[in-house]
Amino acid sequence: MRNADIRRLDREIVATTKKLEAVRRGEWWPLNGSERRAMARALAGGAYKVARGRSAGRAEERMDATGSAAEMRLNAELTALHGERQRLITEAARDKAKKKSSGWF
Repeated sequence: MRNADIRRLDREIVATTKKLEAVRRGEWWPLNGSERRAMARALAGGAYKVARGRSAGRAEERMDATGSAAEMRLNAELTALHGERQRLITEAARDKAKKKSSGWF
């Protein structure tokens, strides 16, 4: 059972790493709902200002802030997954050592 949990965490780590790289490239698919709405609002507001002949600087700042918040969220998720994986590996090693030491020969 332990190895299955570790493999599951490995798959989640790979998926989260792919999401993090996609956010760094500026893609929207890894964003959650509130982050997507914030990006869409900033994009619409910036487009409106540009259409009126004004600068869209603040809208660009909002989009950058939302992207960096998503990046921080994914980094925290990745750190938590790595910590959980390490905990499972340590626990499995402890169980294995306990089994070995309980032998009669």
